[in-house]
Amino acid sequence: MIRVLVADDQHLVRMGLRMLFEPAEDIEVAGEAGDGAEAVRLAGRTLPDVVLMDLRMPRLDGTAATERILAARPATRIVALTTFDDDTHLYPALAAGVCGFLVKDAPPDELLDAVRRAAAGGTPFSQDTLRRLVDRAMSGHRTAGEPAEEPPPGITPREREVLGLLGEGLSNREIAGRLHLGVTTVKTHVASLMAKTGRDNRIRLAVLAVRSGIVG
Repeated sequence: MIRVLVADDQHLVRMGLRMLFEPAEDIEVAGEAGDGAEAVRLAGRTLPDVVLMDLRMPRLDGTAATERILAARPATRIVALTTFDDDTHLYPALAAGVCGFLVKDAPPDELLDAVRRAAAGGTPFSQDTLRRLVDRAMSGHRTAGEPAEEPPPGITPREREVLGLLGEGLSNREIAGRLHLGVTTVKTHVASLMAKTGRDNRIRLAVLAVRSGIVG
């Protein structure tokens, strides 16, 4: 059973997520928090496997709450809930340790899949958020004459192709279709890229692809 803590300052959002999870046989809502401070307190008491964390909340925002929860219990998986106009919070939340991002109006199946993937050690990202993170990371990053970052020399030609498509914001399934590979094979390439580059999630791999000139 995956224990989930829902942290959002909007009662309707919390109620909607609870209603979504209730029919799932492998997910239970361990608690609900209306602000970041309450999320930290409940995380310590309920010991959730996954926290769905709104980034803009009173008393303590989602980024600060993420830092405190992970400092006390690093194994907790925190997925940030964002809106389409919330770009300023994305990179601070990533730096704080969230394992993924979802927009609040994501389809129900995507939300359920994200919780399961996070609990299994995955990094769930909506593709729109991935593209926004890469665009924001690259905005104003390069200056005239600045050398491109080079990926490690041990990357294979196929891994370089996968890295470039990650930089375009494609999902594993989309990459598999583009390269005529199985999804499991793509996952293996992504895991190898993380190990070789020291990047621990798809966002950092995508940024590397842009900085290294693999994708423009």
